[in-house]
Amino acid sequence: MQKLLGLGLAMAVMAGAAFAKDVPVEVSTLDGAQITLHVQPFLKDDELKVLRTVASNSQALAVFVPGDKSHYSAMALAPADGFLKDGAPTDTAIALSDFTDADAAAKAVLDACDAKRAKAGKPCVLVLEIGPKP
Repeated sequence: MQKLLGLGLAMAVMAGAAFAKDVPVEVSTLDGAQITLHVQPFLKDDELKVLRTVASNSQALAVFVPGDKSHYSAMALAPADGFLKDGAPTDTAIALSDFTDADAAAKAVLDACDAKRAKAGKPCVLVLEIGPKP
């Protein structure tokens, strides 16, 4: 039974990774940081406009994802909630900063977002990844 559960988990992780690869990304640099915007299919035009501003404007980036640009940060959203509701970020729009590597930032922000989303909804996904410019 445990082997079967392990196989199912491995297949789910691989399917999630394959889905993540299908999402277009927009990469920009800003003040020594590289910002990757994951253009998730559920994002509305106004949400993408705000996220693109965050990825291209130092002041906007500091508001939504504060932290040292020499470290790693990330933002995740619950697909069912999106990014904005009534002009403000949704409760499940989570951004965390100051990690020593990209994987740790992604895991922490996805875990924090998933803890806030409706359990019946789809798992949270990354929308922004910020790290030092390579």
